[in-house]
Amino acid sequence: MTVVERRLWTIGFTKKSAEHFFNSLRDAGVKRLIDVRLNNISQLAGFAKRDDLRFFLKDLAGIEYSHLLDLAPLEGMLDAYKKKRISWAAYELQFLQLMRDRRIEEVLPRELFDASCLLCSEDTPHHCHRRLVAEYLQGHWKDFSVRHLR
Repeated sequence: MTVVERRLWTIGFTKKSAEHFFNSLRDAGVKRLIDVRLNNISQLAGFAKRDDLRFFLKDLAGIEYSHLLDLAPLEGMLDAYKKKRISWAAYELQFLQLMRDRRIEEVLPRELFDASCLLCSEDTPHHCHRRLVAEYLQGHWKDFSVRHLR
């Protein structure tokens, strides 16, 4: 029996032009963008504000958009990290516990993530919760490969 590997990407929008961002998604073959940001309507998000992003994804690349707050950190947790009251290591432990508490691997359908891309604002995945979500799901769903789009 052949196991089909499912693909899951991640991407951040900061430090990227709209052209690079949308071409990266389209070239990778992304079918759905899953927004994992706590706040996705900030004016600072530019082309990645929720309603604009939904329109651009569909019109430019034929990509679906969804926003899943179950994959976002709690506001207090994120605020503590951003204001340097907790380290990245502490934030990571708290966030992973939140994912376990929310049982995302049981509650959210696997099919939703196949050929999907997790979106957050950070330009690299190293200190971003989108990487933590992707790795958490990959640990539970062994047939998923994760790739971070630059």
